[in-house]
Amino acid sequence: MNDFLILLLLYAIAGTAIALIARRYGTKDDVDYFIAGRNVSGLISALTYAATTYSAFMMVGLVGLSYATGVGAAAFELFYLVGTLFLLSYYSPKLWKLSKETNSVSPAELIGHRFGRRTAVAIAIVCIIALIPYTASQLIGVSLIITKLSNLSYISAIFISATLIALWAFIGGLRGVAWTDAIQGIIMLLAAMAALIYVFNMNPKFFDEVSVLKDLLIVPNKIWTPMRFLSLTIPWFFFALTNPQVLQRTFIPKDEKALKKMVIYFGIFGLIYTVIVTLLGLMLRTMTAFNLFPLVKDRDMVTPTLLSIMPEGVALFVTLSIIAAAITTANSIVLSLSSMVARDIAKKRYIGQISVVALTIFVGIFALLRPSYIVELSVMSSTILLSVLPLIFAIFHSRYKKGFASLSTAFAIAIVLSYMRYPLTPLVTLAIGAFVLIAENRIK
Repeated sequence: MNDFLILLLLYAIAGTAIALIARRYGTKDDVDYFIAGRNVSGLISALTYAATTYSAFMMVGLVGLSYATGVGAAAFELFYLVGTLFLLSYYSPKLWKLSKETNSVSPAELIGHRFGRRTAVAIAIVCIIALIPYTASQLIGVSLIITKLSNLSYISAIFISATLIALWAFIGGLRGVAWTDAIQGIIMLLAAMAALIYVFNMNPKFFDEVSVLKDLLIVPNKIWTPMRFLSLTIPWFFFALTNPQVLQRTFIPKDEKALKKMVIYFGIFGLIYTVIVTLLGLMLRTMTAFNLFPLVKDRDMVTPTLLSIMPEGVALFVTLSIIAAAITTANSIVLSLSSMVARDIAKKRYIGQISVVALTIFVGIFALLRPSYIVELSVMSSTILLSVLPLIFAIFHSRYKKGFASLSTAFAIAIVLSYMRYPLTPLVTLAIGAFVLIAENRIK
């Protein structure tokens, strides 16, 4: 057994132990199991929000995107960060307060208090369909690294990753996930810094030589056209409201002070992490131009290729950070979806827990098919989830009580246009969803 597999085994044992300890501290009811009893500190809330948001998408997907497309990738991710901080600053206090007043545990349940159970069930189904690709992107990122650094096959790597996701989500609930996130968030930042320092030492002349990238340093360019930038960034801008695993994080702080700290600390974390990750991609692309790093055509393989040439200690540390972040994100998604199954569809908690396993199996199958790049899988999920956004806005900015037609119409449009790769799919989805919402509430 090589050092990497030993590390993976130790990680699995440690994560399982934390989940078991968290279970002893309380999983007595839905509130305790799915949102940690609404009693999480500001720092832990921020770290679990960051670890849930930043995952394989960053150290695998965004490094590769920066390598392949240039500074447009940094603008794309910073656009997300600005949007998230703006939305959290305004809406998180409202969401936190409303979730307590209505005793809502799942995001669909929160919306269902205004629009009814049928709409809540529909939202749960939409989220399940949309988030299978996004969760699969976490498994893909982890599995690519496992196969690169061991003798295991891609299928075996998927099986290991999926098992950890289902096991920890089933045992520990959100409290277990949040505890591991606190440690993993720190590991993610430190590992990214270590990777950046290592790569810079490989080519200390980066800032003098980066001009060799030419058009990759300009936005827009032939890759980042205005249309492509809009189609990718609009779904990402609203990620904080449309993705249930992060929307649900606004329910968990113990008080308003903790909620404010969550937003501030997450913003600091996000800015530092984004700059480091995009710099890594640009540095590696510059090194490729000078034959200091191999030319990588599959952008999702840029980080695995870097890990394969790093000193073993650094490579293992960075690998641990990627695996931990990806598994944690997948845990959070599966747990959030299972909360909707338990609270909105089946109305039985044990069915929600069983769905953790079922959902993970579907995610594993999707990951085995690997139909697209990690970034595109993530954006497609966020595009589909935009169909929920008009209802969230309506909760706080209107008295509308009907929303099923808006949700179902916008969802269908998003699916069809995404399949057709129509560039303005996000704008069309939002516009149609808002139009139908207004229309159905004015029809007597």
